Amino acid sequence: MGKWLNQSSTDGFILLGIFSHSQTDLVLFSAVMVVFTVALCGNVLLIFLIYVDPRLHTPMYFFLSQLSLMDLVLVCTNVPKMAASFLSGRKSISFVGCGIQIGLFVCLVGSEGLLLGLMAYDRYVAISHPLHYPILMSQRVCLQIVGSSWAFGIIDGLIQMVVVMTFPYCGLREVDHFFCEMLSLLKLACKDTSIFENVIFACCVFMLLLPFSIIVASYARILGAVLHMRSAQARKKALATCSSHLTAVSLFYGAAMFIYLRPRRYRAPSHDKVVSVFYTVLTPMLNPLIYSLRNQEVMGALRKGLDRRRIVNHH
Repeated sequence: MGKWLNQSSTDGFILLGIFSHSQTDLVLFSAVMVVFTVALCGNVLLIFLIYVDPRLHTPMYFFLSQLSLMDLVLVCTNVPKMAASFLSGRKSISFVGCGIQIGLFVCLVGSEGLLLGLMAYDRYVAISHPLHYPILMSQRVCLQIVGSSWAFGIIDGLIQMVVVMTFPYCGLREVDHFFCEMLSLLKLACKDTSIFENVIFACCVFMLLLPFSIIVASYARILGAVLHMRSAQARKKALATCSSHLTAVSLFYGAAMFIYLRPRRYRAPSHDKVVSVFYTVLTPMLNPLIYSLRNQEVMGALRKGLDRRRIVNHH
């Protein structure tokens, strides 16, 4: 902790950002802020609907509310600071503030990745063992799944934050990113970080491939169960319940694997910044839309809420 205070007292960091003040970048910045606003409102609305509507008090929607909470915190971790830096021109961030950004970002990405993997198991149980679903996915099991996802992310975030922020940093301290992204920050370290970067790469492989293997195994079983269904209607319903989750998984894992599983020689800061916008802003906006627009129960809860409001306003 003393080392942190010594470094933070001497200097912070400069976030170079992703946008300049050209006409094109002003349009792109406005688009990102619209996406951020939609992500904020969409996730808050989804959490609210799941909380107030008894029909949505099921394991799948409980997991979905936690996913929305993770997305909500994720967009609020980096985007407001990026917007404030762009609008004010002050691109500095304190040493402690940078550490908090790293810790929260790693925590949320790790938690969300594991939760998406375990949500695939929930879909497998619902489709392959519908009669045993209430027992296999009891309230206790659901709490354990969510608790382990959060715990895994928090522990990983704390460890990586502490290790990264104990490295000595020197020079201009200019981070070529719009937030304190760990790999971009390590480039500024005054000592060799290759061993730690290799450890981080191994951790990323584990964190991404473990949940991904759960997803592949679950959907392989689901596909087998669907193919054995005699009713075409039942097959259609089973596939519909999985399509939203598969879309969310593809967006999240596609972006994460592109950034963290590429060999170092293929990395370019400009590419990383664009993809980071994709899964720190765009994916949190798309998740509530994917799960609500393609889901009759969520849309029913929304219509019910709007009808109730109209009745209150009418009286």
